[in-house]
Amino acid sequence: MLPLLLAVAADRPTAGVPAALGAMFAGINDRPGGRRSSVSRVGVPALAGAAGLLIGSLLPAAGPPGAAMLVLPVLLGVLGLLAGALSSTGPVASACGTQLLVAAVVGAGMPLPEPGGERALLYLAGAGWALVLRLVLPSRRRASGGPYRYDGEREAVASVYGAVAGLLSAAGGTRAPARRAALTAALDQAQDALSGPRLRRYASSAAERRLHAQYAAALPLAEAATALAWVGEPLPGRVTEGPLRLAHAVRTGSACGPLPAPVRSGAGLRALGDALLAAAEAFDHRPGQSLRTARGRPGLLTLLRRAFGPAGREYGFRVALCCGVSAAVALGLDHEHWYWMPATAVFLVKPDLGPLVSRVLSRAAGTVVGAAVFAGFVALVAGPLPMVAAVALCGALIPVATRHFAAQTAVVTVLVLSLVLLAGEPQAAWGRVVESLTACAIVLLVGHLPLPGQRGNRVRDAVDTAVAAAHRYLRHVLAHPQDGAGRGVLRRDAYRSLAVARSALDLSAAELPPVAGRTAEFEEVAGALERLVDTTTACAVHLHDGGAVLPPSHAERIAEQLAALDAAHRASARSGVLV
Repeated sequence: MLPLLLAVAADRPTAGVPAALGAMFAGINDRPGGRRSSVSRVGVPALAGAAGLLIGSLLPAAGPPGAAMLVLPVLLGVLGLLAGALSSTGPVASACGTQLLVAAVVGAGMPLPEPGGERALLYLAGAGWALVLRLVLPSRRRASGGPYRYDGEREAVASVYGAVAGLLSAAGGTRAPARRAALTAALDQAQDALSGPRLRRYASSAAERRLHAQYAAALPLAEAATALAWVGEPLPGRVTEGPLRLAHAVRTGSACGPLPAPVRSGAGLRALGDALLAAAEAFDHRPGQSLRTARGRPGLLTLLRRAFGPAGREYGFRVALCCGVSAAVALGLDHEHWYWMPATAVFLVKPDLGPLVSRVLSRAAGTVVGAAVFAGFVALVAGPLPMVAAVALCGALIPVATRHFAAQTAVVTVLVLSLVLLAGEPQAAWGRVVESLTACAIVLLVGHLPLPGQRGNRVRDAVDTAVAAAHRYLRHVLAHPQDGAGRGVLRRDAYRSLAVARSALDLSAAELPPVAGRTAEFEEVAGALERLVDTTTACAVHLHDGGAVLPPSHAERIAEQLAALDAAHRASARSGVLV
């Protein structure tokens, strides 16, 4: 926490508070992956947080004098509606919406002497320092002497080859569906890592071009492995040796060496053998050509339509209610730290952090533990330097604590209470507990409140997107069976959309019955989609192998699964009645 230490050394501890908040959020938003992709994961939400801090510092002066208890909740509710709608468009947008709203609440409630513009710059300085450390420090999992800046990308691509081997070893068993989902997740992570922001349109270094080529070589392997798993028959153990050797070569930056001779009986095994040979050539010849792996990003109008569509409006309305009501309750009770309650509510209402009840229980437990630890710490030591040490320790623990919401809450509670003391406010560990529990109750109530309109819009939108992607993929396979490049793009889109839909459905199913019951009908749709996309991949491999027409068994499966998907989709559409 260098910015905070410098502020304390300059006898301006309050100036270090916004910087520490920016660094804290940067640590929360950072995830395993490529360094370049961390620029958007951390940097873009930091800009939103700085804007929120500036807006929040202006909110108390927005209404007539003495009317803060009436005006502030309304203004925060309107801001929550916009931030919540924005959050529904993707993970980075979700982090942006959360930081914008939390920083606005803190800016409106924390009595810092610095003006709003200075607070925003200090916030960016703290986040920027954390981002610089992320970009400069070597990875903890270095396996070679290659360029350290590509450690995250190299690990992500190696994980794809490992996931291919895992799916091949699980073929014919009960673990195959889970291994196919793991392969999709590995491909998604590698695609995101390689498509991070860059100054040039194409990869400029030989090391990066080689990683792009290695990722592209993994796509036919993934297709063949999926088709073989679809058949449902166990495979010889040696079929996994090739992908495992390729995974090791990616991690270490070494040549892949000789690969085991492929088994070439059947379309799937022939496709696997061809993909292994092509991968070996790509690894050994180190092509200088840059390969684009990123999907086309949606434009501004598409994002706005998604944000203000049914799912965005539903989530935005819940965020607005949670933020506005909790702010009104805190101001009505005349709490000195009133901003804690709406800030807690904003974190709790985020669906990215797990089912609602689980989030609430974890938040309550983490807050109690964190407050107890902080109270004991303050009883033993006093002064600004111990508080700076506590902030630094908590900042170092955040990447580990993000694995569980309760642990993250405990660490953040100690960090925030330390910043409150540095800002010159009185110590209020147990007040933090009471206000957090009150926010938990508000979020539980609002989260299960029935709203007008169709039910389960977030799941519905994800499933509709996955259905459309599956149909595009199937039409292309049947119409252009030899177009491997186009098929690969559509296959990635189909599986990625399916993974998003399944994740949204699983999260909804883990909620209490009033919420889970709204989306239970989509379970059959998701199952039909998974079967259809896997069958489409098996058909693609057969047609690409030289089959002029689909075998009757494949054609029958496609027809049956299309009919089942259509029936399940229509049934789920009828279930979305007004509530």
